[in-house]
Amino acid sequence: MISQRIAYGLMKTQLLLLSTLSLALAACGGGGGGDSAGGASANQANGTGGTSSPASSASTSAAGNASTGTVALNATGGTAAMSCASPTTSAGSGSATISADTPSADGTRIFASGSTFQLAFNTDAPAADTLNWAVTDTLGRVAASGTTAVPSGAKTITFNCTSTLAGYFAATGTLAKNGGQLPQAGTRPVGIATFGVTPNLSGAVPAVTYAREEQHRFGMQGANDNGPLLAALGISSTIDDRQLSTMEPSGPNTFNPSADNLDPFYKNSNVMRLIRLDGIPAWASSTGAFQDDTTLPADISYYQSYMSRVGTESNAIRAAYFPTQSANYYQVTWEPNQMWTDTDANFVALYKAVYQGIHSTDPHAMVMGPADAFPSLTTSHLKRLAPLGFGQYIDAVATHGYYDAGTSPSHPPERYDSDPSTASGSLRGQMRNLRAEMATDYRTGMHLFSTEAGISYDLGTSYGPNYPTANVLYAQAAVAARMHIITLGEGADQTYVFYGADYPDEVGYGTFFDLSNPQGAFGATNISPKPVAMAISAMTRTLDGTTTLGPVNGTPTGVYAYAFQQVGNGAVITALWAHNNDVWSASAGFSSSYGVAYSLNVDGPGTNGTVKVIDMMGNATNANYIDGVLKLNLTESPVYVVSNNASVARANATTPVGYVGM
Repeated sequence: MISQRIAYGLMKTQLLLLSTLSLALAACGGGGGGDSAGGASANQANGTGGTSSPASSASTSAAGNASTGTVALNATGGTAAMSCASPTTSAGSGSATISADTPSADGTRIFASGSTFQLAFNTDAPAADTLNWAVTDTLGRVAASGTTAVPSGAKTITFNCTSTLAGYFAATGTLAKNGGQLPQAGTRPVGIATFGVTPNLSGAVPAVTYAREEQHRFGMQGANDNGPLLAALGISSTIDDRQLSTMEPSGPNTFNPSADNLDPFYKNSNVMRLIRLDGIPAWASSTGAFQDDTTLPADISYYQSYMSRVGTESNAIRAAYFPTQSANYYQVTWEPNQMWTDTDANFVALYKAVYQGIHSTDPHAMVMGPADAFPSLTTSHLKRLAPLGFGQYIDAVATHGYYDAGTSPSHPPERYDSDPSTASGSLRGQMRNLRAEMATDYRTGMHLFSTEAGISYDLGTSYGPNYPTANVLYAQAAVAARMHIITLGEGADQTYVFYGADYPDEVGYGTFFDLSNPQGAFGATNISPKPVAMAISAMTRTLDGTTTLGPVNGTPTGVYAYAFQQVGNGAVITALWAHNNDVWSASAGFSSSYGVAYSLNVDGPGTNGTVKVIDMMGNATNANYIDGVLKLNLTESPVYVVSNNASVARANATTPVGYVGM
């Protein structure tokens, strides 16, 4: 998988650069915004690109115990906050003037709301000194800060901290006399040590009862077998390899479907399998070399027989470990727009062999494709294949969710929406066209999965001591959340997050920093979260277990609103934000303060009441509405409104074409 991923990554970059649509429309951005005045430490702590502003006035003490966080409610309705108790000092090690960490037993550096975690500063001062430290959130607001005396020599200053304030946090520190800043660690820049706190939304988002396991909506690539990471991010599905090249790399008839081939990770039944089928080993290839489904295999009959064995195994696995999952989901090809070099007729023949093989042994099979890189490419591919009978050999559609020549902070999913002549090239436009094509040439009610989509740093940037800036990290988080919300809101049943930790060549796709390798490495285990990881954690905890009601009707240009409802006729959750290209650029900075007033109908006329509003990081507040209308100030950071009047929500939203939910 890793070697294929490297090759795939290089080819995907070429695809993104060569896409006809994107070459016509792209305006590639450079580095991140953010005011570099005051040094890298100050810059990294400030997500707005300007001066850091505390959420509220922080008290400090010699013990270093200070906290803010009066902006949110915890699960019991009290004020959310972060606090750190008086530190302990012990013998340390290392030669850096100052460094910091928030170690966790599970390796994620993400902590449950209300749990105790350690913030440890290692210092090596030539004489007694004072540690000035702070913890800031994604927008540079101070969550906790303080000062404490440190003796000379190598010491470890350890604070026991707790937080009911959720999200991404960056610890910073310096010595009053000897200065210093936290060193670069792998792909994480200087000045910060990052960690996360997962939201506890039990008081804001009602619990969901799942009739079928696939009513969960979020999958992920790049973190297989890392249960703690997947749980922290709220992920319910990963990709399990059943390619011929994986299961029979050296010769035919070596895969035994009755043997125990299942990764033990799946046996706890917490994370579902999306079954990947692309990949032909050299012995079965028409070229005599490995190929990722570039042409038909040498023996299509054998390939169909192999797929029947995959179906046998998968049906048994579903019955044993996923009894509430109604179907097994199979993805046949992987970005064939760049991989496939054979004819369209042979492409259909490939799917026919897979479909008939799988369905001969798995009565619960859902065969999906073609999984091109952009929704627009999947749409054009489906149109071209429809006259050849392709619809006979797929049960559902899979696509990847990339939408631009580099999905990055400078290329948000909405940037083409404001101009009607380019709007079909935005993610919203591409998803609508895909849903329309499915209903026109295939079948209404078909399921749609987006099985890969991620946000990198801007094209042309690189990992380094001062990059990414905090402003770039904020923008990555906001754009990623918006991308996945649009994907679901425009009719995808599930969406898959890309990627785990940073890796080489494609800069910044990781949702976590790799703390050991300056250019990133596949399979990194020494990691810490970026803001994007915690934005995903909040999004999944808010939107998982919903069905899509659709885009809210009548929103003005630059305002985005998507309505969802929890399965079983549960609560309504509306995701909203604003976007303006003029305040969103690498050169001037990605604005976190730009705002647009918007009124959302949450209840019937004449009714007053209270709803919950959840911010991008999962912090909830109460908000009052009058005459059925909630007044909001929307920014580039999505928020989620939890309300109860489903009739109003349904009347004010348009269901995506052909969407029926899971």
